[in-house]
Amino acid sequence: MTGGAHNRSIFTYDTLVHAISGAAGSVIAMAAFYPLETVRSRLQLEEGRQSKNTLAIMRELIAKEGPCTLYRGIVPVLQSLCASNFIYFYTFHGLKELRSKRDQTAGNDLILASIAGVINVLTTTPLWVVNTRLKMRGVELVPERNNNEYTTLCDGLLHIWKYEGLKQLWAGTIPSLMLVANPAIQFMTYESIKRRVIETFGDAQPPAWIFFVMGAVAKTIATSITYPLTLVQNKLRHGHKFPNLPPNAGTLQILFHVLKKQGISGLYKGMEAKLLQTVFSAALMFLAYEKIARFVFRILLHKPHLR
Repeated sequence: MTGGAHNRSIFTYDTLVHAISGAAGSVIAMAAFYPLETVRSRLQLEEGRQSKNTLAIMRELIAKEGPCTLYRGIVPVLQSLCASNFIYFYTFHGLKELRSKRDQTAGNDLILASIAGVINVLTTTPLWVVNTRLKMRGVELVPERNNNEYTTLCDGLLHIWKYEGLKQLWAGTIPSLMLVANPAIQFMTYESIKRRVIETFGDAQPPAWIFFVMGAVAKTIATSITYPLTLVQNKLRHGHKFPNLPPNAGTLQILFHVLKKQGISGLYKGMEAKLLQTVFSAALMFLAYEKIARFVFRILLHKPHLR
């Protein structure tokens, strides 16, 4: 697609296929493991909920609120995830197109993934703010806020902008920017392992389970390092219920408050569900992404650049 260094461009056929494949893979993975995402959100945002194992929480929610509660807010989440991963994969692979294959090292992957993550956060944070609200609709965390007035992403964006101000749509942006480290570490680890796997298999196609394991390992490392920031991010997006903190408390205030009141375990509340959900989702997402991309390149008789 690209000839010499002078012809390199971020707008290429390869980049578009990677972006579409990444978006489709992430939607398939999230749809498959969405109940785990619901459990994680409830554990992070409901202060009174005990940290039981994931299966026990799922049974509890089904018994009290019915099975549909496990899939509350799934449509806007899938819409946002599709947009978010399209932007991330497009930016990441587009930036890689601009570099020569000699420059594809773990360090460079980390830099490119971080840039892609920052662009993604700044463009899609409002979608995730609305998502967090929709997922927790009906759960009394911040009683004075009425989330029942909107049920779609579009309505939610307009409602928050009108009644809470434009700034609230970017609530949680600071921890989100810090959390750019998560997909950056994930992509760096995945691409590093992938390069070694491609070298090992040569021209042969690695079996599907290899991509699944690669995705799982990369996400486990990234999530374990950055989980406390995920917890704070969710509280900022939805609104915390700490009586000793102002409503507009910042990232560090919430982080230290949780640490002081609940200890280290408080910063990792919901971690089991998060690991189960993100690790399996990431593993399935990378597997689907690789398979979809390879399929599209094959049917259109186009050979992609080795990544």
